[in-house]
Amino acid sequence: MASFAKLGANGEVLEVVAVDNSVITDSNGIEKEKLGIDFLTELYNWPVWKQTSYNTIGGVHKLGGIPFRKNHAGIGGRYDSDRDAFIPKKPFASWVLNEETCLWDPPVVKPDDGKIYSWNETTQQWNLNE
Repeated sequence: MASFAKLGANGEVLEVVAVDNSVITDSNGIEKEKLGIDFLTELYNWPVWKQTSYNTIGGVHKLGGIPFRKNHAGIGGRYDSDRDAFIPKKPFASWVLNEETCLWDPPVVKPDDGKIYSWNETTQQWNLNE
């Protein structure tokens, strides 16, 4: 299955839908994004779609394949045409976009001790979940 993001104003991701690979594969067996866009435009009567990869996060393909558009699209996130990347919704005002991964980084690195933490925006620190 291929995934496509329905885009609104300013590249906002409104919906993510799956399309069977047979829809986006041409007669030579090559996958083409345009075939999926044409199919979805006709089906939903909506003109703006971008293909996204379920297996891509932070610019890495989790199955060892070729990463595609930095991240899988998520509702409320956006597509940045300058970066050709999907960027998730900013979780907190203090977090900063990582230009390499197109993910949001906290101002303080999360402890890496195997425990579960949650971010406290007011104190700008990680709180241990107990």
